[in-house]
Amino acid sequence: MSFGDSIKYCFSNYANFNGRAGRPQFWYFLLFTWIVGAILTIIDSAVFGSSSFGVLSTIWALAVLVPVWAVGARRLHDTGKSGWMQLLLLIPCVGFIILIVFWSMPTTPAANNYGTETI
Repeated sequence: MSFGDSIKYCFSNYANFNGRAGRPQFWYFLLFTWIVGAILTIIDSAVFGSSSFGVLSTIWALAVLVPVWAVGARRLHDTGKSGWMQLLLLIPCVGFIILIVFWSMPTTPAANNYGTETI
């Protein structure tokens, strides 16, 4: 899946927590959200000052919160794990590291409880 296709797919399925998402789809979408967030943070600093609350970046973060959770759940499904594993983020430091490992795992090569193999 290409960079643009993954962004389109993730936004069109922004609240779809079912199914599977391959590594490219997940990482491309996260890269896109991080790049846009960084650009908006720079604009926030330039327009509103560095000490102000980042209005644009906060709006962006809230706008992509559900799509990021959804694609994260689908990515975990692709590795054969439950989307609820994202709750590991509530464990400081360790939870994020564990999730990075899970999100980086290869695709389950056959159908699993969450659907057929991703492309």
